[in-house]
Amino acid sequence: MSPADTMRVGQGFDIHRFSEDPDRPLILGGVVFPGERGLDGHSDADAVAHAVADALLGAAGLGDLGSWFPDDDPAHVGADSMVLLAAVVAGVRAEGWVVANVDCTVVCEAPKLAGRRLELQDALSAVVGAAVTVKGKRAEALGALGRREGIACLAVSLLVRAEEGRAGAARAAPTATEGAGPGGGGPGGADVLRPPERPAGGAP
Repeated sequence: MSPADTMRVGQGFDIHRFSEDPDRPLILGGVVFPGERGLDGHSDADAVAHAVADALLGAAGLGDLGSWFPDDDPAHVGADSMVLLAAVVAGVRAEGWVVANVDCTVVCEAPKLAGRRLELQDALSAVVGAAVTVKGKRAEALGALGRREGIACLAVSLLVRAEEGRAGAARAAPTATEGAGPGGGGPGGADVLRPPERPAGGAP
């Protein structure tokens, strides 16, 4: 069995501009930042959760977040991105993969993440079922991010085959009803999102 059959690496990226709606909350990694400008998007625009989900899907060869949850589907308007992430984790596990870890870099001028970094890590790790690390970086006044027009996130994930992962995993990934949502409790809905139907043997 080759290394490609036992482990996979994926990268994810997401970016959202700030919203003009003063009542829209800023949510990053399932954590609400009171008093900060929210991000514009079809769902709750959680760029960190989206990047993590994209990295996991890429590693498993399951397409991308947009193909799973299209931004023209009214069912996903205002969706809790931690619920979407939990559905992605379930889909990845269904393909026989276990998440080993995820590392994220959030690029923004504001808000400052240092004081709440552990909250983001804990919330994301609870949903992913593995260690998720978060780092904050400034754009140093360069480009749209440097002009405080939005927030971007990059993520890298490592997956291992379930047989390999069980030997070293400390815990199993939670279901979509067990992850922490923006309010700190469950991901916030009676209806649990399910992964979309995919053609046999192919990504969406």
